[in-house]
Amino acid sequence: MEKVDASGEATSSKSWADEAEEEVINLESLAVSESTKVNDSLHDPDESTIQAVTSGDAPYTSAKSFEELNLSPELLKGLYMEMKFKRPSKIQEISLPMILTPPHRNLIAQAHNGSGKTTCFVLGMLSRVDPQLVAPQALCICPTRELAIQNMEVLLKMGKHTGITSELAIPADSTNYIPVHKRPPITAQVVIGTPGTILKWITAKKLSLSYMKILVFDEADHMLSEGGFKDDSAKIMKNIVKSSPQCQVLLFSATFDDTVRAFVEKIVHELFVGDYNQLFVKKEELSLESVKQYKVHCPDELAKVTVIKDKILELMQKDGQTIIFVRTKTGVAQLHSSLVTYGYEVTTIQGALKQEDRDRIIKEFKEGLTQVLISTDLLARGFDQSQVNLVVNYDLPVKFDNPSEPDYEVYLHRVGRAGRFGRKGAVFNLLHNNRDNMLMEKIEKHFNSRVVEVPSWESDSDFKNALKEAGLS
Repeated sequence: MEKVDASGEATSSKSWADEAEEEVINLESLAVSESTKVNDSLHDPDESTIQAVTSGDAPYTSAKSFEELNLSPELLKGLYMEMKFKRPSKIQEISLPMILTPPHRNLIAQAHNGSGKTTCFVLGMLSRVDPQLVAPQALCICPTRELAIQNMEVLLKMGKHTGITSELAIPADSTNYIPVHKRPPITAQVVIGTPGTILKWITAKKLSLSYMKILVFDEADHMLSEGGFKDDSAKIMKNIVKSSPQCQVLLFSATFDDTVRAFVEKIVHELFVGDYNQLFVKKEELSLESVKQYKVHCPDELAKVTVIKDKILELMQKDGQTIIFVRTKTGVAQLHSSLVTYGYEVTTIQGALKQEDRDRIIKEFKEGLTQVLISTDLLARGFDQSQVNLVVNYDLPVKFDNPSEPDYEVYLHRVGRAGRFGRKGAVFNLLHNNRDNMLMEKIEKHFNSRVVEVPSWESDSDFKNALKEAGLS
């Protein structure tokens, strides 16, 4: 197993944004071996907790089977033969008719991780594309290259028999770099990418929006927040409105705070001047019930490292994969160095790494070649890896502009990395001072959920009991 050196601090203040000029990459080099993928059922929320608010007079009936959606035989073949789906999830039953039924109204959808959101918008894009029209017709925008690549893998698999073409719009590594003005116009029918790259292609007149039928924002709360890609996202929307005012907009996320939701509703209503539907799951249902949350009081930073190496990693060596979230790039590098010094094989990912290194690290982790991944919040959102059953919050997430306030949405997204698709999982929150205790109390109060305390950070039996309660031993 390869050890990867962590990089130092990046000069850019935006760890999520793409910074360099771009070119598409060879997706085949990143594809995960099919033999390592497991097709499990999704973790469905209870139907009574899903609230749909529809506008206009278009009738929507829940789809209990994919056949009820009037999909092409080629798409049905992809769903059943390639994706191994048997029926729509609860979220898909309700949202897909709203996406696919004319007059194709805009949709703001919030539902927890693992509920099938990706299938909803990928199927929506594939359904709306005219395979005979050689021009971009569907656009999906994601906050990170990792999420864009993951969504493209789903699209290629689901659309395998359709003949629909697609292209990735993400920053290129140095070996594949081609200046944007030298590349030919985009002819792919579906484009998936990050906002900076897509905006460059649009500005350079390489990505035509004249035939655009459907625009998707994945992790829309971050894409449209002040601390995310609000400006770039708004510019892309405005460009699409000028060229294709009837374009359908789908905004998907596991979370929407009140400020972002108000902005989303305003921009969708005013820019696209049309009715929109809404779908969301009640807040108290957002945390995955299959994931057990714990808090561990540690006397100092060194004790936190000791807990990771002597308790968590030693006890979980043979059981699934682990993601450790650290707040800063410097913290990621320091923890990586400490664990490597103790002889542990861990990999690290954060925004300062070269693109080719990030791609390789993700590929190795998805293929199960590495078991422990240390990450900033680069991987907190949307990252799908069914073998991850343990998340460690080395640092609790806080608001960028208010470090005394937890970032509840990021916490929820981190928790969602464990126990994907209804599997068992556990989250350990490492606390070592009064500030950490205060943040944890606020998180418990916000989600109305008690986080169980591990009695002693030094006790093997306490951690074994915690893992047993979580169904991991």
